[in-house]
Amino acid sequence: MYEAFYGLNVKPFQLNPDPAFYYASKQHRRAKAYLEYGVSRNEGFIVITGEIGAGKTMVLRSLIEGLQGSNIITGHLVTTQLGAEDTLRMVGAAFGFRVKDVPKSELLITLEAFLISQTSKGKRCLLIVDEAQNLTPRAVEELRMLSNFQFGNQALLQSFLVGQPEFREILQRPEMEQFRQRVAATCHIGPLDKEETRAYMEHRIKCAGGSGKPTFDPAVFDEMHKASGGIPRRINGLADRLLLAGFLAERTHLTAADLAEVVREVNAENEVPQRKATVAVSQTGEPLMPGGLAGAVLDLDLSSVNLAPEKAEDMTRQLAQLTAEQRGDQLQRLERSLLRLERTNLQTLALLQKLVESLSAKRADKAEAAGSARTERLEKPEKAEKPERPEKPEKPDSRKK
Repeated sequence: MYEAFYGLNVKPFQLNPDPAFYYASKQHRRAKAYLEYGVSRNEGFIVITGEIGAGKTMVLRSLIEGLQGSNIITGHLVTTQLGAEDTLRMVGAAFGFRVKDVPKSELLITLEAFLISQTSKGKRCLLIVDEAQNLTPRAVEELRMLSNFQFGNQALLQSFLVGQPEFREILQRPEMEQFRQRVAATCHIGPLDKEETRAYMEHRIKCAGGSGKPTFDPAVFDEMHKASGGIPRRINGLADRLLLAGFLAERTHLTAADLAEVVREVNAENEVPQRKATVAVSQTGEPLMPGGLAGAVLDLDLSSVNLAPEKAEDMTRQLAQLTAEQRGDQLQRLERSLLRLERTNLQTLALLQKLVESLSAKRADKAEAAGSARTERLEKPEKAEKPERPEKPEKPDSRKK
């Protein structure tokens, strides 16, 4: 939008990581050196941590770009909020396997065979796990077990784990002792200092094709470091808004006042609006406790009430206690209502069961009676009357004369 106004080819402060804008600060150089050391060592785990937006992904992208055309095959795992077996499937998918409806044992056999075949071809496999702080302990254990795959004395898989600072806390748990023993090196990326903040901004403008525009007052860089905390992603967001403000004002020279205005706008946009304190009242005008049914709501503006801090704190504590007590009573009433409802449901089900059994018994009796009647008719057929035989005439006695 403002690129042509400042004579730039692209936006210099985009939020998506782009290796073309990689700035090698002291800490980023150290982190990349650790990763390159891990690649050369080809065993164990390399752990890189840093704050959100500190540039961890940028270091990874820069490393991956440098590995293109080499004998290293890279698998990148970015979805880590999974269980142990699903994480294993994602590892297989990262290297191009079919993982749907495949048993775990078959998946492990396929993965090992793939790693051995690549090693026999003179290639090496590298697994990069991003957002490692979301891994479950069982998922970390599955990754550790993958490091046991070997071909002779050579490890078949090298792994880099990159995450936020809490991942370092996860690794300090007692159950992570076996994994910690496999970690070859650990590095943490912190914020930029004031001089690095200025060099970072100038570097990105130069990479975007800048040649003399825009220009900044020296105080801008100090204020930028203060507002962003030296986090590159925050610097990008504020600097982008600052260039946009200069474009709208048609000025290529930007001052600390311009940055202060941008910071105020951003803070206002991120601020959660506060609701006025309200008191619920019934239809008769009597106040109700929080959470009660209210026929109307009376808005009270408490900003004009002058209370001593101690008094206000005491009132706040009492109100919180009353609210907690009422919430407890509401939960108890709700629990009793649920119990009554459950008893009613059980009784209803029992009645329905009895009704079904009664109907089934009546149907059985009717069927039995009909069967008995049919059997009697078959056993007692009506006897047909036999026709009377005519009497034979008496023959004359031939002995009589």
